[in-house]
Amino acid sequence: MRGVLRGWLPCLLGGTVFAVCMIGTTLPTPLYGLYREKFGFSELTVTVVFAVYAAGVIAMLLLAGNASDAVGRRPVLLWGLGFAAASAGCFLGANALGWLYAGRLLSGLSAGLFTGAASAYVIELAPRGSSAATLVATAATMGGLGCGPLLAGVLAQYADWPLYLPFAVHVALLACSALVLLGLPETVRDRRPLRTVRPRRPSLPPSVRAVFGPAALASFAGFALLGVFTSVSPAFLSESLDVHNLALVGLLVALAFFASTAGQWAAGPIGLARSLPVGCAVLLVGLALLAGALHWDLLALMVLSALIGGTGQGMSFRGALSAVAGAADPEHRAAVISALFVVAYLGISVPVIGVGLLVSPIGLESAGLVFIACMVLLVAVAGLYLVRHPVAAPAAERPDRVGSGER
Repeated sequence: MRGVLRGWLPCLLGGTVFAVCMIGTTLPTPLYGLYREKFGFSELTVTVVFAVYAAGVIAMLLLAGNASDAVGRRPVLLWGLGFAAASAGCFLGANALGWLYAGRLLSGLSAGLFTGAASAYVIELAPRGSSAATLVATAATMGGLGCGPLLAGVLAQYADWPLYLPFAVHVALLACSALVLLGLPETVRDRRPLRTVRPRRPSLPPSVRAVFGPAALASFAGFALLGVFTSVSPAFLSESLDVHNLALVGLLVALAFFASTAGQWAAGPIGLARSLPVGCAVLLVGLALLAGALHWDLLALMVLSALIGGTGQGMSFRGALSAVAGAADPEHRAAVISALFVVAYLGISVPVIGVGLLVSPIGLESAGLVFIACMVLLVAVAGLYLVRHPVAAPAAERPDRVGSGER
């Protein structure tokens, strides 16, 4: 048993570093109401601030999504931690709206460096031949995203300095994570100088193209649901449900991400290939519950939507990541995973901006219902496509692919 734990320890430590970085990306979520009072901006501005983060992620994925395949995982991840610390510094010094934009942009750059590199790193640090490595990677992503609003909500509600203490705590966690990362091994054998890294247009190796389309569709739909929860639900809770407890707001947002982690775990017994269409079906139920919550102003339906919608997102996302990571050769793995995250972050940003634009003319609830109608159509199309064109069992389930030649 001790040998098994020692074999998994580097992977779990890498996942912890991944989660700490992702905490910062959702840390401001329950605090936007306080920032609105302080700086006097609209709900549309909230969604734009949120979208700036997604733009930073996408830009970094496109510019440097393949950097860790060349220079190594650890240097890229250390830069990611540095950007995360700079983002926290912007929020700690924020005295105008521009600081929020800068902080969110830096947070996006940090996440853009981390998503592909850290996912590949965690998979490579796992014991050879283990299909559970993708669960650690995706659970670190969603677990960190969920801990962000929960940590900020609790500290803002029950401690002093609500707009400062959460970011000070995150800086301390980042410093500890940097020390952990320095103690982990590098997994890229044939490293090249940074000058050899060139931005490239999104492209996929032939071995990945067959699985990437359906995986990307499912990822887009699932992240769109999470994007709306993260950016719009705090305002809905405050304005429509009269919920002003920041800890409760943070908990509700966190539930969606924690449910995603549970959905990722459930994908294993179901089968990583079947988890894609099953996840889409569960997403449809979550969207229907969200529509009911908006229409009837019911907190209970909002909670159920977070739990069920998050579960569906987690099932489909783990299946998607496993499919593309397993189909990619080691030297292209981070770049392929980065391409998947580009699609996912388009899902987490574009629909959110659309909702923000509709809030002023038709109201928050109606804007949410328009979003849900669009997402139901998209998820239904993705699910039907996956039923008719099922994804083969990902190579991550075959011992001869995951972890080979990288330890």
